Amino acid sequence: MSSSVPPTAGIPADDGGVRPPEDGSPGEHPGSAGEGPVRAWSKPRTGRGLVGAVAAVATLVLGGIVWAAPVPYVVELPGPVYNTLGTDNGKDIIAIKGRQTYPAQGALDLTTVYVEGGPNSNVSLLGLIRSALDPSQSILPVDAVYPKGVTTQTVSQENAQEMQSSQDNAVAAALKTLSIPFQQQVRIASLVDNSASAGKLQPQDTIVSVGGQKVDSLTAIQALVASSKGKPLDVVFVRNGAQHTVSITPRDSGNGHYLLGFTVAYSFAFPFTVDFALDRVGGPSAGMMFALGIVDKLTPGNLTNGKQIAGTGTISPDGTVGEIGGIVQKMEGARSQGATLFLAPAGNCGEVVGHVPSGLSVVKVDTLDGARHAVEAYAQGTDPATLPQCTK
Repeated sequence: MSSSVPPTAGIPADDGGVRPPEDGSPGEHPGSAGEGPVRAWSKPRTGRGLVGAVAAVATLVLGGIVWAAPVPYVVELPGPVYNTLGTDNGKDIIAIKGRQTYPAQGALDLTTVYVEGGPNSNVSLLGLIRSALDPSQSILPVDAVYPKGVTTQTVSQENAQEMQSSQDNAVAAALKTLSIPFQQQVRIASLVDNSASAGKLQPQDTIVSVGGQKVDSLTAIQALVASSKGKPLDVVFVRNGAQHTVSITPRDSGNGHYLLGFTVAYSFAFPFTVDFALDRVGGPSAGMMFALGIVDKLTPGNLTNGKQIAGTGTISPDGTVGEIGGIVQKMEGARSQGATLFLAPAGNCGEVVGHVPSGLSVVKVDTLDGARHAVEAYAQGTDPATLPQCTK
């Protein structure tokens, strides 16, 4: 049994913000793959921070600050890519045991972002100017990446949890698209203060049904809450091995959007084992590429037809692909390592347009099935321009 805490699970879903690289010691050069801190960012950020950074630079210069002086910004750079069909440090990145697998060729690359600067290293004034002039780099206030009061240990734990979540969700999504049965349960992860469920449900309660309908996903719960239009719902749950029923009246958060007021986590029981060997990457946005790698290994034939394809995106157990951060850096990193097709979450299209590197084609995806179709079509020679595109 494995459990997964989706970073954006909840009613409503919200991951609470962007988090920094896993080891808290950013500043390594992105050319040394596997050596420095890397993160597959979970939440998109808008803008490159150029105007604000330049204004800050001008202020510092006028104030007489030396070029080597640290500035309160971090810089995002393209990080290394990892082929989910390949190996890392001699181990298969995806290893499946207890089920027949098939040889896979080509590449399904997950992409990452380096972050320079932060609590344990600094970006200099001169470095900030260089980054402001480099379209492959983004500048952010340090507090946007390293929230005040968050320790390196906390960051490391959150990154590890998000990566575990992405891997569990990837297995679930891959098995679902391949019609391989498995068990899935949804349980309470946390309660919103003073919410409709406060005092009635507790963290770790396993939700069995809502409004008389059995549920095993956040999507199912949200649909039932929405259809209730604020009427009381009987929620059946299991706590400490005993089943209970409680009536909860959803609360209107505005515009007829009703909430029960808790976040959820998933528990899975898969019919075989899938292990992942990629310890230096944190965050949830490798999920879609993990899922594609699993699909390729579990199906006869060659999904990529030997081509190098990269991408990014979170994955939900139902196969929904979610938006991420650092999309510009990820496209640059993918192209620099030889990818010719990039799978981008539909939610990131606003950042994709106008930032696609020369020689790279980008296809918009919002589900695992859509991503799989795009890979198969491209592998068989379909012009990527005829596949779903990001537009303004």
